[in-house]
Amino acid sequence: MEITNNQLLRFTTAGSVDDGKSTLIGRLLYDSKSIFEDQLEAIESTSKQKGHDGVDLALFTDGLRDEREQGITIDVAYRYFTTPKRKFIIADTPGHIQYTRNMVTGASTANAAIILVDARHGVIEQTKRHAFIASLLRIPHVIVCINKMDLVDFQEETYNKILKQFEEFSSKLLITDIRFIPISALKGDNVVHRSENMPWYQGGPLLHTLETMHISSDINKVDARFPVQTVLRPQREGFIDYRGYAGRMASGVLRKGDQITVMPSGFTSVIKSIDGPSGELKEAFAPMSVSITLEDDIDISRGDMIVRSNNQPEGLQDLEVMLCWLNNSPAKPRAKYSIRHTSNEQKAMIKEIIYKIDINTLARKTDDNEIGMNDICKVRIRTTKPLMVDSYRENRVTGSIILVDEGTNETVAAGMIV
Repeated sequence: MEITNNQLLRFTTAGSVDDGKSTLIGRLLYDSKSIFEDQLEAIESTSKQKGHDGVDLALFTDGLRDEREQGITIDVAYRYFTTPKRKFIIADTPGHIQYTRNMVTGASTANAAIILVDARHGVIEQTKRHAFIASLLRIPHVIVCINKMDLVDFQEETYNKILKQFEEFSSKLLITDIRFIPISALKGDNVVHRSENMPWYQGGPLLHTLETMHISSDINKVDARFPVQTVLRPQREGFIDYRGYAGRMASGVLRKGDQITVMPSGFTSVIKSIDGPSGELKEAFAPMSVSITLEDDIDISRGDMIVRSNNQPEGLQDLEVMLCWLNNSPAKPRAKYSIRHTSNEQKAMIKEIIYKIDINTLARKTDDNEIGMNDICKVRIRTTKPLMVDSYRENRVTGSIILVDEGTNETVAAGMIV
């Protein structure tokens, strides 16, 4: 099957400090010739100023001044590059414990996670933490890159030992597709080109793996969910009676003539037409942005959801949610927050903290009721009106929420509906 360059793969990188995440991304961009000449010149001159012999590849992503001065990644850096086979968006996330929230942010929309392991240190606590977050966020594909193989003389025994360590731990996690690649980001072994130093490794290099990974099935194609973002009433010649409901398909497929139900009102109708940017379409599927018209005049507004009549989400006011706290200020007990779910916004409060997860041991703490920055916990949330939800396991779009502080308008938490 020929892969055409129309698929977008989002991937995130995770690993402990100094595992070489930024260097790996720099190597990917550098060896796949995805860097503009002026960028390359600027980085070459900065590398010389810092006294490096060659190009400091980490500088391609560490764009903040503090990051460059300290030699660490602080915030999520997004980079876009393309090859003849695919388009990519990379989220380079920090490795420090105190930036767990940044990893959650960068990984929330990823198809794949690259977890870096230092070949000298093997699977450490931070590796387990990142694998757990990848599992929690239901990232479908995980690539474990065992980096710095040049510092262990490219030994196959070291690679096999780490592979076994990771497999023992990951058997408890919900990750369906795990692959292992021995690499040297600094030297370029198995990143874009196959390594001559590791003839014992029979798999493809990292870029080939990313280009050929099957991601079409990552999106839920069964449950048709269309959250309405706005109502289109052009009121101009040729469109005097046009009333379209515009939004982005969250999952599934809708076709002209489908029997639909509008949630939460429960009114039913039939799809009259589906319009895209280039004209009328026969069908719409995730993640397309379209406008849908119906055979009947129904009162529909932003926050409503158009679904197939024979396949409806649950309308729930009491939600059990895995929450990652993103804010400096701790969660206030029974405080009111604004909850955002697809295009819907309601008021909500945290009713109960069921347990907190000790990110280091993955143990559940049931006696700790304080939620602070970077904490991950399971909570019960009560909303003022029902939200049309699926579990996050089945649908990453309709199964996710964010909480917003109404006073400051800051996003304080991101959650996955259980």
